[in-house]
Amino acid sequence: DGVAGVEQEAGTAWRQADKFLVPRSCFMNKLDRMGASFGLSMASIYERLTPNAVAVTIPIGHEQNHEGVIDLMRMKAVKFLGEHGEKIELEDIPDNLKEAAAIWRTKMVEKIAESDDTLTEKYLEAKEISEDELRTALRKATLEYRLIPVFCGSALKNKGVQLALDGVLDYLPAPVEMKPASGINPDT
Repeated sequence: DGVAGVEQEAGTAWRQADKFLVPRSCFMNKLDRMGASFGLSMASIYERLTPNAVAVTIPIGHEQNHEGVIDLMRMKAVKFLGEHGEKIELEDIPDNLKEAAAIWRTKMVEKIAESDDTLTEKYLEAKEISEDELRTALRKATLEYRLIPVFCGSALKNKGVQLALDGVLDYLPAPVEMKPASGINPDT
């Protein structure tokens, strides 16, 4: 929740997902609400859920100024237009957000590169890491429970939801990739 941070129910669900080794992603919602703070919500995720969270989108504005998100993989601003946010437009990142986007992208690239030996080497040698390499490594790390992709937006206004759904396809396992659920508590 972009306003209250990680709520108790989310923590309970998270612990169950940990127990049963379920790959997952997060969607930070309600960034259009009064008091919303992406930075504080990310801090809450790091503290209450996992230090392995990695932001792949950041908001363009908060509260009534929430216009869309910045896709850190493509380094593009994504706006959601139309009555229900159904029309998606990619734009250049606004000048006033370029520095913040660069900082968050660096954090994202560092975390993803740390999860893959080849990318770690490229990162340390200051070589360019392609979007495809980042996506592939993030998927592998997500499936291995080592990284958690974080998306953001406003579900009510249909802003950012599309990228989160794309993230389900990009980073989470298809049903055929999962072991059958046994219903048995692995701790017993």
